[in-house]
Amino acid sequence: MPRLFGTDGVRGVANKELTPDLVLALGRAAGSVMAKDGVMVVGRDTRISGPMLQGALVAGLCSAGVNVRLAGIVPTPAVAFLILNERAAAGAVISGSHNPIQDNGIKFFSNQGLKIPAAVEDQIEHQMQSTEMELPSGAQVGSADVIEDALDRYMDHVLSSVAGSFESGLKIVLDCAFGAAWSAGPEAFERAGAEVIAINAAADGNRINVDCGSTNLSELAERVVAERAQLGLAFDGDADRVLAVDEQGFQVDGDRLLGLAAVHLHHLGELDHNMVIATVMSNLGFKRALEEKGIEVVFAPVGDKFVAEAMAQHGAVLGGEQSGHIILGKHSTTGDGILAGLQVAAIVAASDRPLSQLAHFFEPFPQVLINVEVAAKRRLDSHEPLWEEVRAAEHALGEDGRVLVRASGTEPLVRVMVEAADPDMAQSVAQKLADSVRNYLN
Repeated sequence: MPRLFGTDGVRGVANKELTPDLVLALGRAAGSVMAKDGVMVVGRDTRISGPMLQGALVAGLCSAGVNVRLAGIVPTPAVAFLILNERAAAGAVISGSHNPIQDNGIKFFSNQGLKIPAAVEDQIEHQMQSTEMELPSGAQVGSADVIEDALDRYMDHVLSSVAGSFESGLKIVLDCAFGAAWSAGPEAFERAGAEVIAINAAADGNRINVDCGSTNLSELAERVVAERAQLGLAFDGDADRVLAVDEQGFQVDGDRLLGLAAVHLHHLGELDHNMVIATVMSNLGFKRALEEKGIEVVFAPVGDKFVAEAMAQHGAVLGGEQSGHIILGKHSTTGDGILAGLQVAAIVAASDRPLSQLAHFFEPFPQVLINVEVAAKRRLDSHEPLWEEVRAAEHALGEDGRVLVRASGTEPLVRVMVEAADPDMAQSVAQKLADSVRNYLN
């Protein structure tokens, strides 16, 4: 049986791969492993399959004796915060994140508000296959109730990190992606003192992530320029990531947002160990520019779970991904788009320079990313002829380039990324490796 958990929980097409029956069994097993006789916080995004899967998950958890606290439609990081705030045993979020409407997923958090490690995922999968689980009955069966002020508590938490920061005024456009930030995003920035223009700000699970949000910045860029705003921020479906556009309408990716925060904290003397955690997808130009400023960059595998683990290992207070997951360790345990967006906006509000100057502090190496759809991505790790080609490409690029070939944790894709000082070489090497991946794994 193939492994159920991917890079970020369990995902699939709702009601086809991710069925209510599967989620019921998953909830029962997760409750037994993580929170038997305890409390779990459950939240979701807006997508149309959310209520169906929430019902199945809650049924499974209650059948394992877990008492469920329902947070409703909230950003993923709100659930991580509420676990600590409620002193719960664990938490779960029903969300397909940045994926298309038809997809959905379940991701679990520990009692520390951290995404669970692979060892706990394996325990849950093992429990799902067990025929010896003893289920409670009578008064030992779990119950479910609603956290009426869940979003208010989370909002107070994120706003405490930027108290008084926007007193000078700030005009900002927010793209809420018809997702979990639809209400929380605009309210947070308005309460912080910004003038907010919100787009795609409705709880519409039939349009979540469709040509909007962090997966498509074109509408946001147009509105920022048209409204003469200082910046724009785009969230994904569950608001655990954020990307930006500057006042000229140019994209500001996660590397630049992470670097901006790192330089700011370093200047304040608040960047512990003068270190930032990034992932192997981050640009070499980003790494070299920060190192020139006295900031060490440590690479972790792709996934904000692995960034958080590396932050704990190294004692770092800041980490993130090129895709927009930013973890501000003094305020959050996981990627938080609204929190990170507030911090970026506060830096802009306090500066006499626009975001276009603040964020564009490095010249990126030309980077080519090709997503290759494959039938057998699980054969990637053991396919030696392909890895021989990868090693040959790395040798040819030398110190002025690098190669990354990895399977997507959520889609039937292998991602081929090549960086090189010469853009033509980057394109050529990436295309050749992508062709090899396609031939070997289909």
